[in-house]
Amino acid sequence: MRSRRSFGRLAAVVFTGAIVFAGCTDNGSDGGQTSGGSEASEASDGGGHGGMEHPMDGGPAPEGMEPAEDPEFPVGTEVTLTADHMEGMEGATATISGAFDTTTYSVSFTPTDGGEPVTDHKWVVHEELENPGEAPLAEGTEVVITADHMAGMEGAEATIDSATEETVYMVDYEADGMMMTNHKWVVESEIEPA
Repeated sequence: MRSRRSFGRLAAVVFTGAIVFAGCTDNGSDGGQTSGGSEASEASDGGGHGGMEHPMDGGPAPEGMEPAEDPEFPVGTEVTLTADHMEGMEGATATISGAFDTTTYSVSFTPTDGGEPVTDHKWVVHEELENPGEAPLAEGTEVVITADHMAGMEGAEATIDSATEETVYMVDYEADGMMMTNHKWVVESEIEPA
């Protein structure tokens, strides 16, 4: 009889512990892992990234992207970021890892993983849209995103909020002790000389 009571108490403790630990999880998201399984950094509210996570290594630029012929900030240049897309980005020193001539869009979308709607997400390039047609796309155009900058983005239906023809950059920078490499994207007006 005593072993039954001990077993019952042990089961109750294990069950209670499981409930407590389940409350500490991240609402069933994929833990910020992308197809590459890399670590991720949680974004701030600036630039429509609120509550979303980005991979620490953004990977290469999409196929078909044209390197900028004469960018203001060539690859390897140290710069200061003025964008606030993610926590720790504004004012951070960064190194340009890619410079491209394309159309860049701010978009609003509902993540495919059931996350909260994202508004004014900066940025997605023309080459990260499914069969986009001729650039630039007009404000209000409905598109499908092929980029995987954050969980739930790839395959999401989105609306174009705005477009810019500025040179767009990938950057490497450190924020909150984490090194972000090939972060996509920062447009030229969001960068200053270091």
